[in-house]
Amino acid sequence: MKQHVNRRKICLAMVAALSATFTSQAFANETNWPTKPIKLVVGYAAGGATDVVARLVAARMGTELGQSLIVENRAGANSNVGAELVARSPADGYTLYVFTIANTINASLYNKLGYDPVKDFEPIGLIAKIPNLLVVNPSLPVQSVQEYIKYTKESKDGITFASSGSGSSIHLSGEMFKMKTGLSMLHVPYRGSAPAVSDLLGGQVQSMFDNSPSAMPHVKAGKLRALAITSKERSPLLPDVPTVAESGFPGFEVQSWFGMSAPKGTPSQVINRLNTALNAALNDPAIKQRLLDMVATTSPGTPDDMQKFVNDELKSWHEVVKASGAKAD
Repeated sequence: MKQHVNRRKICLAMVAALSATFTSQAFANETNWPTKPIKLVVGYAAGGATDVVARLVAARMGTELGQSLIVENRAGANSNVGAELVARSPADGYTLYVFTIANTINASLYNKLGYDPVKDFEPIGLIAKIPNLLVVNPSLPVQSVQEYIKYTKESKDGITFASSGSGSSIHLSGEMFKMKTGLSMLHVPYRGSAPAVSDLLGGQVQSMFDNSPSAMPHVKAGKLRALAITSKERSPLLPDVPTVAESGFPGFEVQSWFGMSAPKGTPSQVINRLNTALNAALNDPAIKQRLLDMVATTSPGTPDDMQKFVNDELKSWHEVVKASGAKAD
């Protein structure tokens, strides 16, 4: 009996030693991380705002980490293709995802997703936020948000607002404004921002809550009139354009945003190293200026800050999607 007990103790000791060895080895591997290039998946085609922002921070983060961050574009289903790919990838820190406002909208827009925006991702940190601009064709006889409201109320047909597609942040900015004002606003969806802006310039539609980088050149050229910006504060690039909140709707804020996430279960040491590298990139004056030129503001912070922000966005957009009745499938 005594021999059996001793043998059992020896076996338990061996298991404990092996476990400690594996744990120690895993920790060593994490502290040596990264030992090879990292893939950063963007859910949109090359050349768009998400892609530009991703490549900007990826280059600087690569310098911080001592390994390249290689941007890979996996467009499709309003970024769901890329999100699902990363959600199913190994949780080793070598496959990351540019998490955006679209992922929080899609959670309510699609009846079924191939991933869970909270349960399948570890937040690394927010990158930047880009506001929208309420712009109108200059032929529309309005100079402010209040005049836009008055015009819409007095028009028997209400007013039209274009978007880059049903369920986009551009569309739902308009829907949120519609909720706040109770206006009769007809949504006119397009396949992308460019054709929507083209018809707005041509007068086929009357207004749009377009992303600032897209609308800004036309506003500067006098081809579109900016009535308000959807950020919390005015943009230094358009100091004379008030916020929607200033224009009679306190608390109104909508911004397209970009963050970085990893598959759920990625070791905390890896997440923290990525967060440190990301914040170093966002505090680089050259990168801050490049983003400012896109009317974007950097958002350095912690993984917890991003998680709280994502949770708030999920709740906010669920209410807007529900009220609008928008569905993608």
